[in-house]
Amino acid sequence: MKRGLYSVLFAVVVVSVGFGIYAWHPSIAPIKPPAKETFSSELIEKGKVLAAAGYCSTCHTASGGKPLAGNYEIHSEFGTIYSSNITPDPETGIGNWSEDAFARAMRTGVSRDGSHLLPAFPYEHFNKMSDEDIKAVYAYIMSSVEPVHQEKKENGIPFPLNLRFLQAGWKLLFADSSDFEPNLNKSDEWNRGAYLAEGITHCGACHTPRNVLGGEKHDEMYSGAPIDGWIAPSLTSSSTSPLKWRKQDFVEYLSTGNSLYHGSAGGPMAPVVHDGLAALSQDDIQAIATYFADKAGNANDDPTQSPELQKAVDAQKLPDLRIHEGARLYAASCQSCHYSEKKLVKGRPLLTLGSAVHLDEPTNLINVILDGFRADQGIKGVVMPGFRDALSDEDITAVAAYLRETAGEKPWPNLEKHVGEIRRQPRFEQ
Repeated sequence: MKRGLYSVLFAVVVVSVGFGIYAWHPSIAPIKPPAKETFSSELIEKGKVLAAAGYCSTCHTASGGKPLAGNYEIHSEFGTIYSSNITPDPETGIGNWSEDAFARAMRTGVSRDGSHLLPAFPYEHFNKMSDEDIKAVYAYIMSSVEPVHQEKKENGIPFPLNLRFLQAGWKLLFADSSDFEPNLNKSDEWNRGAYLAEGITHCGACHTPRNVLGGEKHDEMYSGAPIDGWIAPSLTSSSTSPLKWRKQDFVEYLSTGNSLYHGSAGGPMAPVVHDGLAALSQDDIQAIATYFADKAGNANDDPTQSPELQKAVDAQKLPDLRIHEGARLYAASCQSCHYSEKKLVKGRPLLTLGSAVHLDEPTNLINVILDGFRADQGIKGVVMPGFRDALSDEDITAVAAYLRETAGEKPWPNLEKHVGEIRRQPRFEQ
């Protein structure tokens, strides 16, 4: 019995020591902030484009704060996380980080001091970037970003999840540490799109569902997931949109924030389009569209000939407004903009075509009804008013139920409860 106990203790010690060796990373010596002349203008410009495409400013800039100075508030299922200061300030930012330290963080999620970064930082996507691209981002930050002295707020992650060395175990279990591998059976354009989507633009970080410990379910890549109080819809053939996504639909959506047959980019997706992808060349947008069109099934049918489009047009015929409260509220609040008699109007989508009314949850539709679209969301300059203060939970429930009904879908259960919960949730400043 003692021998068995000693064996167990010995095994525990061996595993603990082995994990400690695996989890430990040395500190990389600090450096003096490099001079701008260290980097070529071409490399800096390339890094500027890549930093925008990676939404660095979106996640590392607090509302009303200085660019890239950190403390953007991220609400996760494990607690509140505040992003880091990644300006070249040598004391509170990354000004004393060498290029090697920066590359290690991008590829492995390990800070200059050897501590593990939380997976809110999508290093398992940035790991797929080339050495040259990572070097370009480093050059841009070190040469062109204003240094800001700002301490990072303490994360609200409870014990023991706040122990950084445990992140090594999370990485071992869930992180995809593989390099980007081109698919030799696909075109150069497809592979360029895959490189961008899987790497710097990290589309899967939002559109891939996660397990209970926050790891991406890689076998369900791009099949849709909740993010920041919204639902990032499926980008695959499992999409619930009545009309299948085509390459030209992806191009239009990623270029303008709106697709004639699928609706507009709101919530967390709006800055992705307007502050991120807008920096990429049209060739790169075409490449990303090629990649996702393939994931969605390479549909090429003419939407104008689709029976689903005709259904959406026919569904605009209102029932008796005297007895249908949802239809009456819709007619008074929504129809003047969302009615299309003969042809669709860009920026004023038929609501029964968009994914929001076809998803398994009403989250996106309720968010839009509550807060509308600002001028910097969807199509730039086109505004939709929010009805947070004009319609009660009961009213919004009636409108949402009516749209779900006209879309030919089964009613959402506990809809009014969802409306109340979404009204009370934190309002993310995108």
